[in-house]
Amino acid sequence: MTKEKQQNYTEKAKALVSKMTVEEQAGQLLFDAPAIPRLEVPEYNWWNEALHGVARAGVATSFPQAIALAAAFDPELLQKIADVVATEGRAKYNANSRHGDRGIYKGLTFWSPNVNIFRDPRWGRGHETYGEDPCLTSRLGVAFIRGLQGDGDVLKAAACAKHFAVHSGPEALRHKFDARVSEKDLWETYIPAFEACVTEADVEAVMGAYNRTQGEPCCGSDLLLRKILREKWGFKGHVVSDCWAIRDFHEHHHVTNSAKESAALALNAGCDVNCGCVYAQLMDSYKHKLVTAEKIAESAVRLFTTRYKLGLFEGSEFDKIPYEENDSPAHNALAVKAAEQGIVLLKNDGVLPLKKETLRSIAVIGPNADSRIALKGNYYGTPSRYITVLEGIRELAGNTVRINYSEGCHIQKDKVENLARPDDRLAEALSAAENSDVVILCLGLDETLEGEEGDAGNASASGDKKDLLLPAPQRKLLEAVCGTGKPVVLCLMAGSSMDLRYADAHCRGILNLWYPGAQGGLAAARILFGEVSPSGKLPVTFYRSTDDLPPFEDYTMRGRTYRYYQGEPLYPFGYGLVYGDVYAESACAESACAAESASAESGVTLRVKVRSNSKTAIQDVLQVYVKPLDSPFAPPNHSLCAFRRVSLAAGESREFELAVPARAFTVVDDNGSRVSGGKRYRFYAGFGQPDARTEALTGHKSAAVEVSL
Repeated sequence: MTKEKQQNYTEKAKALVSKMTVEEQAGQLLFDAPAIPRLEVPEYNWWNEALHGVARAGVATSFPQAIALAAAFDPELLQKIADVVATEGRAKYNANSRHGDRGIYKGLTFWSPNVNIFRDPRWGRGHETYGEDPCLTSRLGVAFIRGLQGDGDVLKAAACAKHFAVHSGPEALRHKFDARVSEKDLWETYIPAFEACVTEADVEAVMGAYNRTQGEPCCGSDLLLRKILREKWGFKGHVVSDCWAIRDFHEHHHVTNSAKESAALALNAGCDVNCGCVYAQLMDSYKHKLVTAEKIAESAVRLFTTRYKLGLFEGSEFDKIPYEENDSPAHNALAVKAAEQGIVLLKNDGVLPLKKETLRSIAVIGPNADSRIALKGNYYGTPSRYITVLEGIRELAGNTVRINYSEGCHIQKDKVENLARPDDRLAEALSAAENSDVVILCLGLDETLEGEEGDAGNASASGDKKDLLLPAPQRKLLEAVCGTGKPVVLCLMAGSSMDLRYADAHCRGILNLWYPGAQGGLAAARILFGEVSPSGKLPVTFYRSTDDLPPFEDYTMRGRTYRYYQGEPLYPFGYGLVYGDVYAESACAESACAAESASAESGVTLRVKVRSNSKTAIQDVLQVYVKPLDSPFAPPNHSLCAFRRVSLAAGESREFELAVPARAFTVVDDNGSRVSGGKRYRFYAGFGQPDARTEALTGHKSAAVEVSL
C-alpha cells in the first residue's frame, strides 16, 4: 500500500472520529466495538484468529499447525496458504455480514501470526510458532503477512504479529512473570522477527504479551510500544492487548492499583484495542485526568484507519468473494500438500517407503492413529472432513492389504475404559502387531497435553510439558510393541521436541507428522507408501532430555537452541531425511566464485552444486549457515542465513543460487547494537546444519566457503 493511500485512509479516519464524542471514541477501543448509528458506523469485533486457517467461526480449511508449516521451510507456500486464509475469511465475512452476524471471530482482523521464538521445548504454545530460529521465523512471518494482507490499496485481511515481546512461557507464570533479558539476546533473538514483520511486511497490527519485559508489562511498555515499535521501526498500525492482559497490571503484576490506572497505563503507552474489559473504565480514567481526550482520539483514528484500509466503509473487490470459496477442494488439496512438505523423516533403515505389493497386513496402533484432535493442533476451525492416519493408510493400502487396528492405550491415562484394569488395550495391540508384517505406531500428544494456559488438561492446566517424555502409557506401549520383533515405524504427532531416544534405538523408521491438519492422515499415508518423498526439516532442536537445558524461567539464550547449545542433540535443527540420498558437492561465492566479490552492504550470492542419488524425483531444503570468524559477539555456533526449497530429478546433479542478505555480515554486540561481524566469514551450504550430529545422521558434510571482505 502506498504512503499516499495510507495517508488518505488516515485523514478519512480523523474526519470520522472528529464527529464522535469522547465517550463514543473510548467505546471503539473495546474489542467488541459497538455501533454508532447516528454516524452509520456498524459494530465491529476485532477478535479473530487464523493461525493455520480461519479459526473458531465454523467450517474452514484446516491447514497443518504453524510448527508443521515452518518445517516445510517454504515462504512461497506459506504466502499461498495465508492468501487462501484471507480468501476464506472474506467469504465468511461477506456471508455473515449479509445475515447481520458481526460477532466474535467473524471480522477481518486476524490475530496471527505468532512469531515468538520457541526457545524452550517445554513451552506448551511453541507449536503455534515457526520454531527456534530468528531467520526462519522472520522469513515465514513476512510471507504469512504478505499473503494475508495482499499487495493492493485495500487490505484483503489484517494480520497481527504476536506476542510482543520476549514471550515463550512458562504458561503458568505468564500473568505475573518478568522476562528479563540482556540487550544482546533481546535484539539478536527475541525481536528480529517482529522487526521484519513491521519494516518489511507492513503488518497492520501488533499484539502485546501477557508478561512483563525488563520490568514493564508488555501491553503497557513504553520501551516496546513507543520507543521500539513506533519510534525506531516507524510502525503505523494499531496495537492490541492480549486477552485480559491489561487486567493483569493491577491483579498480578501489581504495577497499578486499579482498572482505571491500568487502562491509562496501556493507552498512554500506545495500546489501542483492549481484548478484555478494562477499557470499559477508560472514561473513569479520563474523568480522573489519567488520560487525555487526544490520546483516546489518537487510538480511535488508528483503528478506523484499519477499517478504512479493509474497505469496510467504501467497499472493495473482495466484497464479491462468494461463500463457495470457503473450504473448497482446491484449498483442501493445498492443505494436504502443506502437510506432505512439513512431515519430517527422522530415521529410516530401509523400511520406508512401504511396498504394499509385498505386504499382507499392516498393524496401525496407538492413541493418535485414529485421533481427530491430534490432527488439528490448536486455534482451529471446523473441518468438514477428517482423514486420520488410520483412514489414510486404509485408503491407500487398498483391498489387498489387511489393516489390524488397536488404540493400544489412552493418550495419558493407564486405561481406556474406566472400569477396566490398567493396560486394557495392550494385549490387543500386541496381537495386532504379531499378526502383521509391519507396525505403524502412532504416538504423541494433542492440544489437551500441550497448549495455552487454561486450555490444556495436564496436571497444572498450564499447557507446558514438565519433561520431553511421552506419557507413561505410551512409553509402555512403545516398548511392548518393539519387543514383538516386528518392524516398527513410529509416527509421532506432537508440536514440539520429544525424547525419542528409545524409539531411535528400537524403531526402524520415525516420521514426525506434527499436527498435520484435518486431512493430514492422507499426507502421512502418501509418504509411508512412497507416493511422495518426505522433505520437511526440523524448525526446532530435538534434545535428548532437559537435563542440560537452563531452567525454563531463565530467558538467557546461553545453552538454548542450535545457535547456543553445546551438547549433542538427538536430531538437530534443520535435519530431515528424504527417500534416497542428496548432498551438496561444492559451494562458491558470487558469479565468478571469487570470495573477494562479496559485499557487507549488498550481501553475497552463493552458488551451490548438489547431487541426488535418489531413484525418484525429490524435494529438499538447501540451507546456508554463516559463522563470523573474527567477532567476539558471534554466537558460539553457526546461524541460518538463507534457505531454499529445491526440486531434483532422480540422479540429477544441479547448481542452485542462494542470496545471502547483508544482515548475515553483522552481529549484535552486548549493547544490543547490530554491528559488523568482521572481515572473515565461513558459509556452509547443505541439506542440514554443518554440525557433527547432522553429518553422522546423513553421512555428508556441508560444503564450505570462506568469504573475506
